[in-house]
Amino acid sequence: MPARVRGRNVVLAMLLLVYTFNFLDRQILGMLVQPIKADLHLSDTQLGALGGLAFAVLYALLGVPLAMVADRTSRSWVIAASLTVWSAFTALCGVATGFGSLFAFRIGVGVGEAGGVAPSYALIADYFPPNRRSRALAIYSMGVPVGLAAGAMLGGYLAQTVSWRIAFLSVGLAGIVIMPLFKWVVRDLRRSETVVAKPPMGAVFAILARKPSFWLMAFAASFSSLVGYGLAFWVPSFLVRSYGFSLIGASRYFGSLLLIGGCGGLVLGGWLADRIGSADRGRYAKLPAYCWLIAVPLFIGGFVSPSPAMAWLFFLIPNGLNIVWLGPTTTAVQNLVPPAMRATASASFLVINNLIGLGLGPLALGAMSDAMTHRFGLEALRYSALSALGFYLLAALLMFLAIRPLRRDWIEEAVAAV
Repeated sequence: MPARVRGRNVVLAMLLLVYTFNFLDRQILGMLVQPIKADLHLSDTQLGALGGLAFAVLYALLGVPLAMVADRTSRSWVIAASLTVWSAFTALCGVATGFGSLFAFRIGVGVGEAGGVAPSYALIADYFPPNRRSRALAIYSMGVPVGLAAGAMLGGYLAQTVSWRIAFLSVGLAGIVIMPLFKWVVRDLRRSETVVAKPPMGAVFAILARKPSFWLMAFAASFSSLVGYGLAFWVPSFLVRSYGFSLIGASRYFGSLLLIGGCGGLVLGGWLADRIGSADRGRYAKLPAYCWLIAVPLFIGGFVSPSPAMAWLFFLIPNGLNIVWLGPTTTAVQNLVPPAMRATASASFLVINNLIGLGLGPLALGAMSDAMTHRFGLEALRYSALSALGFYLLAALLMFLAIRPLRRDWIEEAVAAV
């Protein structure tokens, strides 16, 4: 294997490790909902706000300026600094004494993570050629299911065997420890190897504003993420309340779904997008739309199943289908702008995705659960999740509408490099 190929694969592996910590630090709160609720006397609505709104607002809004800094300075340094900040605030969550302090520390986690994803997308686009980019971005995106699964399994084990506070402290300190290794491995490409022009700050927004495919894909992904983040946060509690799982049992059950289904869906999405997308750029939008349509009835089957074993079989496939969009869609966003604008374009996409998906998903499902509790009792989370699945249908509709505009809006690599 040529040295440059080995080098790019090592960089991709390190970016994947950091992204895994990114999602581990997000998901661990979802696994710790039950002991935190009992210890701090919080409602499902408050817990939903901690899982989404507290994290998402500054995470989304700071992503754009931090991406601009990354485009103009060093993408690897911005990611390293972000890793340090979000890990420190994750550790601080372990010393929270109530809703207010935990809310503040979760805001800090969001501030740190704001600088992690968009610069990573841009680094991957720099390192990998167009015909391998969807697969590389899909591999990077495996940090989502791996991090979610690690948060579920590790959080459940530590919460039941030690305490929820030790769980936060452990994963936060681990992130700080790996930062020097990350900075040693991951370097920005030399100026002779990538585009280094510094476009005006408003130029990327002007380009994206004129492209309907950007808006349709951004809102489609956002409505999908609303369901995805909501389920990721609340399914562990659903397993405890509706099926009587222990924390460790729920963590193993949910973690296995995320690892098998989620990783399989990402690999499938990245491979298919690279294989079929070169002949028709609209397929980068068509592929996620079909996956969401297939996922909805399977999720319904899982949530109405009378036994957890039957539910696992129903949940496995849609846990892959609902995440297929990451490779194709992030690749498409990278190709709506010239290379020097990629981190900022990705951050603009993530603003919409995170404000709607991450900000509202856990909060909406928690609020619906509280509203339904008087009627359904411990089964309220089951019906809250079923109600949210309609957003997958809306996401599929918007992605179908994006197919034709995407064909027009796509900037081919030879044009983008000029």
